Amino acid sequence: MQAAGAALKLLQGKGEKEPETRGLTRGEVLAWLKEEEDWKLSFLWEEADRVRREHVGDEVHLRGLIELSSFCRRDCHYCGIRGGRKIERYRMTEQEVMECVRTAQKLEYGTVVLQSGEDLGLTSDFITNLVRRIKSETPLAVTLALGERSVEELARWREAGADRYLLKHETSDPGLFRRIHPDCGSEVSNRIALLKAAADMGYGAGSGVMVGIPGRPTNPSPMISCCSVTLISR
Repeated sequence: MQAAGAALKLLQGKGEKEPETRGLTRGEVLAWLKEEEDWKLSFLWEEADRVRREHVGDEVHLRGLIELSSFCRRDCHYCGIRGGRKIERYRMTEQEVMECVRTAQKLEYGTVVLQSGEDLGLTSDFITNLVRRIKSETPLAVTLALGERSVEELARWREAGADRYLLKHETSDPGLFRRIHPDCGSEVSNRIALLKAAADMGYGAGSGVMVGIPGRPTNPSPMISCCSVTLISR
């Protein structure tokens, strides 16, 4: 009943002009992560829906996702295009990308997302030229999701007009992160620092978590508060 009680507290004031709500404590969050009773979880879903409606409304915003490349230098254990897999790879040309961009514009999407594996074959110049073309030839916003690229590259792409940078940190537990994200040689991954750098440059920084990773601790590390990011779960 503890988890249900937390949700009921959140729902206190429902129907009043100024409902009294509060955030969950760490203990309550952990209790919800372990909860399996559907009738208890229904309180949480209802409150989550209320918060969603309050902050973003009921509109659906469409984004055109363009997968630029399936090459990747990393070997993240959960990923279908990790570098160690023997699969057929591709890398789109500028013309192919712009054809997709035109389709997104015709469909009246508001944003295109240029996404790929962490492919250094997508050079800094290539991405810079793409961003400049999209911003000068269309009204579309541009989100980049190209993995852990250098701070200098992010700055250059931001100057070219990129609006947002999406980089999933996947888990706030450092040990679990290292287990599922092997480092590239001597290069140590630090996605939190890169997200902070992107936010400082003026990007809309987006990140996200994976739910149910094998080996996830029952008492996870708290999320490091480093910058304002949009969180996505999957």
